[in-house]
Amino acid sequence: MDRENALKLLKENLQNQNLIKHSLAVEAVMKGLAAHFEQDPEIWRICGLLHDIDYEKTKDDAKAHSLIGAEMLQKLGFEYSICQAVKVHNEAHGVPPQTLMEKSLYVTDPLTGLIVAAVLVLPSKKIADLSVENVLNRFGEKAFARGANRQIISKCKDYLNLSLEEFVGIALKSMQGIANDLGL
Repeated sequence: MDRENALKLLKENLQNQNLIKHSLAVEAVMKGLAAHFEQDPEIWRICGLLHDIDYEKTKDDAKAHSLIGAEMLQKLGFEYSICQAVKVHNEAHGVPPQTLMEKSLYVTDPLTGLIVAAVLVLPSKKIADLSVENVLNRFGEKAFARGANRQIISKCKDYLNLSLEEFVGIALKSMQGIANDLGL
C-alpha cells in the first residue's frame, strides 16, 4: 500500500486529530530513522503512520491495543514486518521488539509525545524553536509529560546504538520537517 492509501486508511479508523498528528509524527521519525539506518523508508514510514490504527477501538483496553491493529493490517495484506512491529510497540503485551524496525517504533512512539509537549510549553509553540538541548532538559523533568515513558525512550542506546542526544536529534529534525502537518 502506498502512503496516500495508508493515510486514507488511517483517517477511516481514527477521527481524533491529535491521534492523526501523533501518527504523522511517528511516521516522520520512522522515515528519518530508516534513512539513518539505510533501511526502506517507505516500509518504515507506513509502519509509523499506521502503528495506532486501532487506538480509538481499543482505547479502553490496553491489552487489546496493537493486537487488533496488527490483525487488521495482516488481513489487509500488509507485510509481516509491519504487522509485527505494530503488535509489539505496545509495552502492555510484554513482547520485546526484535528487529531494528520494531525497536525503532517502540522507542519512537513515546519520544514524539515528549517532543510535542516540549513544543507546547514554548512561548512561540513552534517546533522550529525547539532544540535538542531543550528536549533533553525536559527529559530529565520526571513530572513533565509523564505519559512519555523515559525508560522506553532510553532504550535507544541498547536498541538502536544511538545516544539519547542522537536519537532526539533525528526525531526532532524529522518532526520539524512536517511542522505544518503537525500544526506546530
